[in-house]
Amino acid sequence: MLILLVAFAIQSCNVNRFIPSDELLYTGTHIQISSDTTVDNLKSIQTEIENLMRPEPNSKVLGSRLGLLVHYKSQREKPGFLNKFLNKRIGEEPVYLSSIKREQTENLILNRLENRGFFYSSVDSETDEKEQKKRASITYTLKLTKPYKMENYLVDKDSLAIYNEIENLNAKSLLKTGMRFDLEVLKLERERIDDGLKEKGYYNFNNDFLIFEADTNQYKNKRFDLFLRLKNEVPQKSVIPYKISKVKVYPNYVMGKEYTDNDTLKLGKKTFFQKEEFFKPKRLLPYILLNEGDMFSPEKSRGTGRRLGSVGAYKFINIQYDEIDSLTTDSLGILEASIFLSPLDKRSVRAELQAVSKSNNFAGPNLALTLTNRNLFSGGEVLNLSVNGGYEFQIASGDQAGLSSTIIGANAELVYPRVLFPFKLSDDWFKYAIPKTRMSLGGDYLSRSKLFSLASMSTNFGYVWNANRFVTHEFNPISINYVNLAKTSPEFEQILEENPFLRSSFEQQFIAGMTYAFTYNGLAEAGKSHQFFLTSTLDIAGNGLSLFSGGESAPQSILGLEYAQYAKADIDVRYHLRLGSDQKLITRVFGGIGVPYGNSEIMPFTKQYFSGGPYSVRAFRIRTLGPGTYAPEAGSNSFFDQSGSIRLEANIEYRFPIITFLKGAIFADAGNVWNSNENEALPGGKFSSSFIDEFGIGTGVGMRIDIQGFVIRFDLAAPLRTPSLPEGDRWDFDYKNPILNFAIGYPF
Repeated sequence: MLILLVAFAIQSCNVNRFIPSDELLYTGTHIQISSDTTVDNLKSIQTEIENLMRPEPNSKVLGSRLGLLVHYKSQREKPGFLNKFLNKRIGEEPVYLSSIKREQTENLILNRLENRGFFYSSVDSETDEKEQKKRASITYTLKLTKPYKMENYLVDKDSLAIYNEIENLNAKSLLKTGMRFDLEVLKLERERIDDGLKEKGYYNFNNDFLIFEADTNQYKNKRFDLFLRLKNEVPQKSVIPYKISKVKVYPNYVMGKEYTDNDTLKLGKKTFFQKEEFFKPKRLLPYILLNEGDMFSPEKSRGTGRRLGSVGAYKFINIQYDEIDSLTTDSLGILEASIFLSPLDKRSVRAELQAVSKSNNFAGPNLALTLTNRNLFSGGEVLNLSVNGGYEFQIASGDQAGLSSTIIGANAELVYPRVLFPFKLSDDWFKYAIPKTRMSLGGDYLSRSKLFSLASMSTNFGYVWNANRFVTHEFNPISINYVNLAKTSPEFEQILEENPFLRSSFEQQFIAGMTYAFTYNGLAEAGKSHQFFLTSTLDIAGNGLSLFSGGESAPQSILGLEYAQYAKADIDVRYHLRLGSDQKLITRVFGGIGVPYGNSEIMPFTKQYFSGGPYSVRAFRIRTLGPGTYAPEAGSNSFFDQSGSIRLEANIEYRFPIITFLKGAIFADAGNVWNSNENEALPGGKFSSSFIDEFGIGTGVGMRIDIQGFVIRFDLAAPLRTPSLPEGDRWDFDYKNPILNFAIGYPF
């Protein structure tokens, strides 16, 4: 597909021969703005005017109008299958100068300027025609007048109680003295007042009931007073607040099912309807923020839906309000709230067959099978039982040829949609969402031919909760991991013999401690130009065990197992800058450090950092960068050596669209790992003040197939600086030996 597009790009210069003799291809507009006075936010006004321009000119990819060329070729008498296929995918009809309605566009610009307070401005346009190139563009020249600015803002109220509520809401008004007349701000102010009134219980209110009136008669210097009032003939039910008289909950709703008194349970300020106890009412109570006697509140309604959706037991959640006209008065309306909950299937089975390809040249099939049992104890609990198995073989030459790995694992996870704690926690701590309690137990067996066999078991107990739509906390007060190096080959024993630090990192594989992770996900605001993402983790192990271990000599053990002691912390910060439609500039900085102490002289192998690979410095294969300036001997198996207790990385990537689901990227990465202590087996691996000069740096290009969020990624990168080379030879763009990274999902 890519080769075909390149071929079309080469031909794109011939697009002129398809343009009719009496037509000119429209290439876009230029906006020129002048004013006899200082204008605030002039750039934003220009951007807004530019966004009004319609139709848009034919798009260009790498300087070529491929879509237009494909369309022209498809219109020939015998276009062929390929041209028809490409035309359906990327073809664009030509946009000619004759299709541009200049007068209509001028009127549209004037209307937008008046909406922004620039009344009596003028717009002129001029066409720039290039007959030989068969191209034409249009320049619009805008002359802005002095804008109208607000002097006073008042609520023109009468005896209706709703006016008092509106006036109280004006403490946070968007309208300020001295601001330019702006129709868009007035619309936002109406929406803000509408939202505020609904939170006060005004169920039937609508922002269309509000009208602004401007009075310029009191001033001669383009000032105006602004008045807000209700439109005439607003319905009576729209200007009174509503109270909820009853909250009805259907935990196992089936359309058309009728309920008797025996199926009804009143608990707290809610009434539950279910013939058989599908979901315990006392477990649902904390998720429902609506109460009998409360005023209507959209925020509580949205919060209830969000909290119920997090339980994991329901596929549909419908909150419905019914007006009780017989109980409604001239000053108060009455509502009944009904919450209909349609459950997911009780049990489900998911099977995944994957073809795995890794940056260390391992490839092979992997099968995972997961059984899910929902609402296990009638309180929204979810039990996940999973088994997985895989076989990978290494595609390489030389000493590494023929290596293979067999992986078998099983895991059980039980999730409670509430906090399991020795005493009750205040509901005020978790207003946005109720935390989940997770406990898991799992085991894995890894057999790597010619090297070793590794058996591991892990168990975790902890909590995860959303503080708001951006912030997530995950705290595991109990995190235990035991790894047993069950069987080693003579070759691997030789590796351990030559590196005592590596042997030590494998010996202390009983890890018991706590972990905490904080995540801020500003990417949830998809429309913002500036987006931030931050995640930070803290991992502390061995402190609790030291209280129970016997003896004072090191290393200490418990139940005959030597345990690890360390503290590890890292932070990952990302910044996304939107440059236009589907164009982004992304930067990322990562820093992490692990400090062994007490029982440990070195970090456990499974807790060390490594650099290189598709999610790191992509110009180097996974685990082939560092530590520091360490250079492994040619032909040696240094896979286990090239890790460290300190990791620093920085990345920058420009992402852009190519065609529909195909996207491209240009990137540069820098980073490395280091050890905090000197290791004679790894010369140059210790962290020092010259760490910046020891960064591995690479650059490359990428291609991503992005289908509704599912991303298949190919990144081709080559090193610019290789820290393992002699100091004078490190800067060398080795473009003749690039690294191809294949991965699922974006790197950051």
